[in-house]
Amino acid sequence: MNVDLFRMERSDQGTLGILTTTNFKCYTLELPWRENQTGISCIPAGDYTVEIRLSPKYGRIYWVRNVPNREWILIHSGNYAGDVEKGYKTHVRGCILLGKEKGYLGGQRAVLNSRLTVRKFMSKMEYQPFNLTIRENFS
Repeated sequence: MNVDLFRMERSDQGTLGILTTTNFKCYTLELPWRENQTGISCIPAGDYTVEIRLSPKYGRIYWVRNVPNREWILIHSGNYAGDVEKGYKTHVRGCILLGKEKGYLGGQRAVLNSRLTVRKFMSKMEYQPFNLTIRENFS
């Protein structure tokens, strides 16, 4: 199965996108682009294989494989993906957050209803591997 992530907006508060596959659509939030630096940047746009991994923190969760110079990029729940060096909150170190809605929490960009969205996505995908294509178009 194929899944597409289209990045729409980028700021110090995170990189907002839309994830789509057959009969499923949600918002994504990732760290800002910081030249693919570990722990502070989203991953490069491109094509990736994604499969289930057992995480000590998240249990059975999707893992984005073969990211250049990065390890353990997951698709999981959370709300924030801001640049902590600029005073923003984050729930990621390079991973992809899913949410049913986009919005703000405490004045910071966030994805909302994340846990439920991740559960629905994993159920929709039947915990099977898939191909992820990340595209972006910023003006």
